[in-house]
Amino acid sequence: MSIDLPTIDGTRVRLRQLSAADLDDLHAVFSDSVAMRYWSRPAFVDGAETREYLGAIDAGRERGDLLQWGIEHLAQARIIGTTTLFHIDRDQGRAEIGYILKSSHWGQGLANEALAALLQHARDQMGMRRIDADVDPRNSASLRCIERLGFVREGYARERWVVSGEVQDSVLLGLLTRELVVRELPCR
Repeated sequence: MSIDLPTIDGTRVRLRQLSAADLDDLHAVFSDSVAMRYWSRPAFVDGAETREYLGAIDAGRERGDLLQWGIEHLAQARIIGTTTLFHIDRDQGRAEIGYILKSSHWGQGLANEALAALLQHARDQMGMRRIDADVDPRNSASLRCIERLGFVREGYARERWVVSGEVQDSVLLGLLTRELVVRELPCR
């Protein structure tokens, strides 16, 4: 099930399909050790990892079970992050969400805007009824960001991930898309 991702416009950001032309920006995001602190893998070290990752993004899109958009900052015309729907189960109307924003763009409400646009698309265009999230409990800014959108804490998974030798827990959250709350608030 090969699909091209639709472009989703926000006020300050655009969600769009990534291409090889975005490799430098994509590498800047995924090699940002501050942004990757709470990710489920270590920060990228070289461009080869980024090229491999873009290949995995394309393969997921071709299969239709992982849809990852680049978050383009409209004023800068640069990719500053990504947002993803994965483990997509169209029969059940559910998926998981992932997101990352380069740390130099934190606290400006850009993540909130990008996530709100993606969640509205997932609900209105894809018919998703439920979206799940997995957030490191130490990442309080990320938790506040998605809770502002209506996500509810539903569980706690102890020692879920091991990243660079460090054991990490996860807060498990869920959103019934009919309860999506869209506000123009910075994620801090």
